[in-house]
Amino acid sequence: MARSFTPFQEVDRFFSDLTRTPASVGMPMDLYRDGDRFVAEIDLPGVDPASVDVDVEDRTLTVRAERKPASASDADRAWLTRERPTGTFARQLTLGSRVSLDRIQAEYSDGVLRLTIPMAEEAKPRKINVAHSERSTAVGSGSGTSTDENRTIEGDVQA
Repeated sequence: MARSFTPFQEVDRFFSDLTRTPASVGMPMDLYRDGDRFVAEIDLPGVDPASVDVDVEDRTLTVRAERKPASASDADRAWLTRERPTGTFARQLTLGSRVSLDRIQAEYSDGVLRLTIPMAEEAKPRKINVAHSERSTAVGSGSGTSTDENRTIEGDVQA
């Protein structure tokens, strides 16, 4: 079967390939906040879990993964279209100071890498109790004299 040449399709494919980045093709991600933690879900279908590498350095979280070709006999095939990318992919997230770097968890299941990034304890909202004490005041015997912090007030008290 012969493939027809359509210049508009070829130009469209060319510009589509130029604007496509490895992260957008190989590692689409959803990122959201769930209570006091952030969750990143990264699609990695067909990736061997042993090839997934997650590390944090200087508040930059990096995810690397490798998707290998389906078989070694790819050279013998006459591809009509090949849209499933292979190779090594990387995605980076810059983490703020409000997250707890030492409590990040990663889980890979059904082709999805789920990163759970908890907020740091010091960044969580908290209630601050206000300490108070009742001051006792001495009531004089009607002389109209009151002493407070080394000051003396004399005279009649009027309301």
